[in-house]
Amino acid sequence: MIEIENDLNIVMDAEFEKGNFVILQFTSELCDACSALEMELEDIEEDHNDVSILSIDVSENESAVEYYDVYQTPTMIIFNNQREVLFNGIGVMLSQDIEKLLGK
Repeated sequence: MIEIENDLNIVMDAEFEKGNFVILQFTSELCDACSALEMELEDIEEDHNDVSILSIDVSENESAVEYYDVYQTPTMIIFNNQREVLFNGIGVMLSQDIEKLLGK
C-alpha cells in the first residue's frame, strides 16, 4: 500500500503507466471502518500484482479530498487500467466483492 503525502497525480500516472488498476483509499486516523477496509485491501494487494492501492489521509491531502468530493471515510475509488472509474463508494467492502469489480 502506498501512502500519499505528495502529488497524487504523479503517483497515479506512474501506476497507470505500469498498466495497473488503481484503488484510492481515503482514510482517517480515528476511523475504525478504515482499518477494516485496509485489511481487505491488503488481501487484494497480496493476491494481485497489477493492483496499486493508494492510501490517502483526508487530513493531510485536502486537495484530493476536494477533487474527488470525499465527505466520509472510508471512501474507495477504483480505476481500471484505462483510468476509468469502476466504483466510487463509502464504507467497507469485502475483498471478494472488490475482486469482482476488478474482474478478477
